[in-house]
Amino acid sequence: MEVQLTNRQQHILWATVRHYIATAEPVGSKALVEEYDLGVSSATIRNVMGVLEKSGLLYQPHASAGRVPSDSGYRIYVDQLMTPSLHSRSVSQTDATRSLLPRGGTETLGREVELALQKHLQWEDRSLETLLQGAAQILATLSGCISLITLPQTTTALLRHLQLVQIEAGRIMLIVVTDGYETHSKLMDLSPTPEETERDSEVIDRELQIVSNFLNSHLRGRSLLELAYLNWSELDQEFQRYGEFLKNSVAELTRRTLAPTATQIMVRGVSEVLRQPEFSQLQQVQTIIHLLEEEQDQLWRLIFEETEHEDAGKPKVTVRIGAENPLEPIRTCTLISSNYRRGSIPVGSVGVLGPTRLDYEGAIAVVASAADYLSEAFSYFNP
Repeated sequence: MEVQLTNRQQHILWATVRHYIATAEPVGSKALVEEYDLGVSSATIRNVMGVLEKSGLLYQPHASAGRVPSDSGYRIYVDQLMTPSLHSRSVSQTDATRSLLPRGGTETLGREVELALQKHLQWEDRSLETLLQGAAQILATLSGCISLITLPQTTTALLRHLQLVQIEAGRIMLIVVTDGYETHSKLMDLSPTPEETERDSEVIDRELQIVSNFLNSHLRGRSLLELAYLNWSELDQEFQRYGEFLKNSVAELTRRTLAPTATQIMVRGVSEVLRQPEFSQLQQVQTIIHLLEEEQDQLWRLIFEETEHEDAGKPKVTVRIGAENPLEPIRTCTLISSNYRRGSIPVGSVGVLGPTRLDYEGAIAVVASAADYLSEAFSYFNP
């Protein structure tokens, strides 16, 4: 979200978010004057908060109340104002906000998570499932959120044969056969240009056969999990127009092949989080619990997302705030997640789910540290 704020506006937005996270009460100018050394009068703060409200970054839940951060306000806070972290986006700070930050902060909390995991989870003496259960509990305790850890995807299915078949003009089917002779297919549109639509069907069939032969020679024998994370830009230039189609098709087929069961997400910390004031309405609580218990396949696809070309040493942390979440039951929540890996291939995910009024620095730090720890542990188990 591109919103240009002055240093003063950034400063006051930062203080408003921090105060609201700490108190769960709408924030007024008087509270900011008393709690933060902002260096401006209460009247100036009120004026700036009014500007931030018009920009959609704050809102008033009631006419006589103070202001509360909106989803957009939290997004600006995460992307631009909070303590630097392992978050995937570049996070900056103004001099004004930096001067108010506690020493240590995110880095200290991240180290605290690492030490807790190392102290309580000795993977040499545990099964993988026991390790993940323990990690989920520690993550929930330290973050104060619902923790979500997916069991690793350890499929050994290998590609035996791949074929591209023209169904009609602009429509192609990708057929994949595994080493276990299971067949999977995906039909997609190529959105051809008028010139391509008029091309001879036999010419296109020959071209698709050439592409199929090329892909089989390069991909046969690779695991389906590996195929979902290939760098398709390495395809020869003459086949580039098929690159995006193939990438999306293979990734979707792989996810379908790895379809999760209801036991593949370990969930901890539900009772603690549901005591938060944001979850005071019974109907909202019921929809979240239903999602966690009965619709884990939807949640699995959301938190174990494809993340391409990541630096294995710096896992990407994804932060979805409020309405950014596509699943209706959690559109008033924040979901923070990261993948853990076997080598360079993502095999599972770590996440926390809580209200949008969340300690973002801390939650991001614990998720990133847990993903790092599980990546190391998973390489030890080598399933």
